[in-house]
Amino acid sequence: MTNPRKKIILNEILFWKQNKLLPEHYCDFLATLYAEGNDIEELESATHKQAVLPLEKRKMMLFIVGLCLGISVLLYFYFIVTSWVLLLTGIVAVAAITLFIMAFRVASKNNLLAPILHIMAAILLFSLSIRLYTTYFNGNNMALFAFIAANCCVWLVSGIKMKLLYFTISGVLGLLALISYYLYNFM
Repeated sequence: MTNPRKKIILNEILFWKQNKLLPEHYCDFLATLYAEGNDIEELESATHKQAVLPLEKRKMMLFIVGLCLGISVLLYFYFIVTSWVLLLTGIVAVAAITLFIMAFRVASKNNLLAPILHIMAAILLFSLSIRLYTTYFNGNNMALFAFIAANCCVWLVSGIKMKLLYFTISGVLGLLALISYYLYNFM
């Protein structure tokens, strides 16, 4: 077996040993087996931190943190800067659509990233609708109800279609809150 493959396998075995995925004596046996019994320096150069799974987790966490910071900065500028409303609205709309598409594609592959992408896209869509309301329909309560109801319907349909319980509950609770508020104040 080639040296890079041995190193990857030894890293994985050490990761299993560190995280107690296998008993220690099994890991020692496998490490000795893959090191062919005589290459002790290969065992010393291998570390559990170089295993594939921890590297992927670190990359995923860095991606998620970077994406959250980017969305936060975008929303900050979206609500603070008043001179570039149309440009920022377009950027937020494209970002929301991109996040929804990414979430749909990632949903079957990665359990951690998909809900975060869904939630970020929903926040962007909600902030887009609130910004459109405050810019073009300020003071019109029916437009505000329509924007919030549209968001709740998107959440509800997305939750049912993609089997996401948190979106289904959010959509139903949002629509119930809107209906009860409307009945309480206008009837």
